[in-house]
Amino acid sequence: MYRAPLAEIAFTMKNLAGLPMLQQHWQNAEIDEDLINGILAEAGKFAEKTIAPLNPIGDKHPAQLVDGAVKTSPGWAQTYREWCDAGWNSLSGSPEYGGMGLPALLATAIMEMWNGANMAFALGPTLTIGAVEALQHHGSAQLRETYLEKLVSGEWTGTMNLTEPQAGSDLAALRTKAEPQGDGTYKIFGQKIFITYGDHDMSENIVHLVLARLPDAPEGTRGISLFLVPKRLVNEDGTLGALNDVTVAGVEHKMGIHGSPTCTMVYGDNGGAIGYLIGEENKGLACMFTMMNNARLVVGTQGVGIAELASQMAQSYALERKQGKAAKDVSGMSPIAHHPDIKRSLVRMRGLTNAARIICLNCALALDMANTDLPEEEKRFWRERAGLLTPLAKAFSTDIGVEVASEALQVHGGMGYIEETGIAQLHRDVRIAPIYEGTNAIQSIDLVLRKLTLSKGENLRALLAELQGEAEDIAKHNLPQLGSTAAALQSALGATKEASQWLLTALQEKRSDEALAGATPYLRLLSLTYGGVKLAKAAIISHLQDANASETVQRFAVARLFAETILPETAGLAKTITTAAPGILAVEIEELA
Repeated sequence: MYRAPLAEIAFTMKNLAGLPMLQQHWQNAEIDEDLINGILAEAGKFAEKTIAPLNPIGDKHPAQLVDGAVKTSPGWAQTYREWCDAGWNSLSGSPEYGGMGLPALLATAIMEMWNGANMAFALGPTLTIGAVEALQHHGSAQLRETYLEKLVSGEWTGTMNLTEPQAGSDLAALRTKAEPQGDGTYKIFGQKIFITYGDHDMSENIVHLVLARLPDAPEGTRGISLFLVPKRLVNEDGTLGALNDVTVAGVEHKMGIHGSPTCTMVYGDNGGAIGYLIGEENKGLACMFTMMNNARLVVGTQGVGIAELASQMAQSYALERKQGKAAKDVSGMSPIAHHPDIKRSLVRMRGLTNAARIICLNCALALDMANTDLPEEEKRFWRERAGLLTPLAKAFSTDIGVEVASEALQVHGGMGYIEETGIAQLHRDVRIAPIYEGTNAIQSIDLVLRKLTLSKGENLRALLAELQGEAEDIAKHNLPQLGSTAAALQSALGATKEASQWLLTALQEKRSDEALAGATPYLRLLSLTYGGVKLAKAAIISHLQDANASETVQRFAVARLFAETILPETAGLAKTITTAAPGILAVEIEELA
């Protein structure tokens, strides 16, 4: 059963993700240490006691389409209402619309708990929070007044409608139509697939954000607009009116996240669904990306949450399961946790999980700092830092979720392949995370083509300079508990700088295909280097705070093993990035068929 890692989350927020700096500049709400600790503790309790028990129920009793409507898994609707009543949906919402105004850093930390406890359940609120972001930034005053308070509270839920049968990641192929009616409304016609929580019985209204084309729209992505299409129309007095022309045509039978209804939505079968423009005509993609960028960070927390639970389950099983005899044990069979290779696995899982958490929380910090009272130039720096870290948070963290879940299944051996242990569900659930909200390959492309070149590469250079300074400080402490960590960090930083400069040069010389051939290994390279430095920094800080604490011992072990067994990958990744492009580009796939 899931246990919220409250101490590690709090330590990371305060010591590695800039919480003290944020507290100096955050104006939307008071965020003192007592408040943060109290909220984290209450969220942990709710995750453990209320959400986590629903996880196997949702897996065994999926959401179903019954008489044209979706019925969610047993207990989910009631738990969602309890979740809203406790105020969890409104955590980061604007106080103007009933929210608490708390920072993304805290909301992201708590979102990890929801996903660790029950990823399928947490998906619903994820989309609602994203809809709030899009509507708050781009919606008209009337739309904000009509919809935001209900969405912030969670009384109504939101969805994101992008994908169509012929248009997955390539949104230029969208065919859904929007016809202006002359009264400020539009009629929407089309079909959308893979719509998370497109229909359900957890709230009384569902607010769909739908990408569609106007009749005279330009071709490609320049001709996409965004519309708000409610399941139920809203009367002038704010009460709910008639059902809109929106139907759910089916619910997908998926590999995992069975409790989350993934729907096919049909708009306009009976005259046209009423929709309202968000933002400007033909500018919908920019509006939707506000929602998607929020969702990408949250999806990263799915990877962290599943990795955390998988690590907990693997360690618990490894301490109970006895087999063979380890050198340290004098009699009888040993817990498999005492065998060297299982030790390596368990500590590796912990290191990768913690590194992914650090990246996600630092991404959230950057988003927050861009919304503080800082001067505009400093806020621009933080916007670009958030842009740089977002693809890492989404792609690296979800890759790690899959990797750690697989490693945990391996630690369980044959029992991991048996559904009763629950570890197989984790592996099935998390496998979607590297795919949706922009595949991890797309995140790598975004990182290399768009984020590296921000401010002509200066934001990347600033990040690497920060890591270099932290690595030098770690070396100065020269603690024997870290073994050869200092040297490993310098080697990783050297590889990252070399690969980064190679990519920037390739892009400057218009050799984008060569750069893209190394995009995926580069994202992992940068993420591993970032994580390795921060884990070693965590060990040093923990040592200075309490050298004898068990947490300090653990952080030294994690940092050292990460540096000595994982960071050596960075040399090979850099070699791939800088030398493999000619061979990759020379391949003609048709000739291999």
